[in-house]
Amino acid sequence: MASLEIKSGTLVSLQDLHPSSAFFKQGASLRITGKLREYSIEACLATIIDGDDILKVSTEHLRDLSFQVGSVYQFIGELLIQPDNEVVLQARVGRNVDGIDLNLYHQSLLLLRQFQANHLNNPETI
Repeated sequence: MASLEIKSGTLVSLQDLHPSSAFFKQGASLRITGKLREYSIEACLATIIDGDDILKVSTEHLRDLSFQVGSVYQFIGELLIQPDNEVVLQARVGRNVDGIDLNLYHQSLLLLRQFQANHLNNPETI
């Protein structure tokens, strides 16, 4: 019996999702946070924004999550890249994170990456 490995979602910002990014990979498991700009219940498709960056999120596998335009949401799922480089996150987990300070969130993400870069390259410092 083959086991399915579910990978944790790598913390990324919408600004990190561009074709030259290391995170821009088919099937990459990511954790994304953004403000809901629009939601289609018929298509099970949410559009989130962070600054000028936009991402579509497929919500077909999510249950018991209500969507409100203007609220902030965090999703964990896999990145699906279409042939024309259109990107959709196939969400497997979603939650409302209203109240989060997105500027502070971005700062903490930068500090986490600095820490990981320093300690993954030099394990003796752990």
